[in-house]
Amino acid sequence: MEPTKHTIALVDDDRNILTSVQMTLEAEGFTVRTYTDGESALHGIMSRPVDLAVLDIKMPRMDGMELLQRLRSRSQLPVIFLSSKDEEVDQLMGLRLGADDYITKPFSQRLLLERIRALLRRNEASRVEAAGGPATGGTMVRGDLSLDETRHQCLWRGKDIQLTVTEFLLVKALAARPGLVKSRDQLIDAAYGENIYVDDRTIDSHIKRVRKKFRQVDDEFNQIETLYGIGYRYKEE
Repeated sequence: MEPTKHTIALVDDDRNILTSVQMTLEAEGFTVRTYTDGESALHGIMSRPVDLAVLDIKMPRMDGMELLQRLRSRSQLPVIFLSSKDEEVDQLMGLRLGADDYITKPFSQRLLLERIRALLRRNEASRVEAAGGPATGGTMVRGDLSLDETRHQCLWRGKDIQLTVTEFLLVKALAARPGLVKSRDQLIDAAYGENIYVDDRTIDSHIKRVRKKFRQVDDEFNQIETLYGIGYRYKEE
């Protein structure tokens, strides 16, 4: 198997988890940089960029929430949160702050590996492939909305909307068929791929964050409609 040319930042104050996960990822060809607190992770990630970060929530010297906020103010780096079973509020808050996914401890390392690979595939599929390869898509225009898949760029009335990988794929799935209702399961498949379990509330949290981002540039934005008990749809022009 050819080495995977991706670098992962792994941030957790539990050194046993760091060592165990690092060994698993390196065995699969990833380069792994480990950090035991948020401050060192922020400095390391900003000075030596990575392809994806896996963050614990509760850490010393800057917890995972603050670290995510700091990262989101500077980049759209794909992020997976690690959380305990009793941290449901933290899980939802993390998604609202811009995390792409979360996994509950204790977790299967095989599951973490699958989530990392899926998120990296989604990230790359929304951009021009490496080495000048062909673009994976073009530009979708729906009224005031423009989605450029090759640049991972979202514009609303000419203003840039900074979306994470998951958020971009959700907007794309909804805008592809204006007026058509998409169930949460359909949106999960569009954003995460098939055979990956994600709680319905995860989609709800992502949609809330997407709306918030659009309303930061247009406080009257209402294109994404909620149909309670059914799902979401992008309004027809």
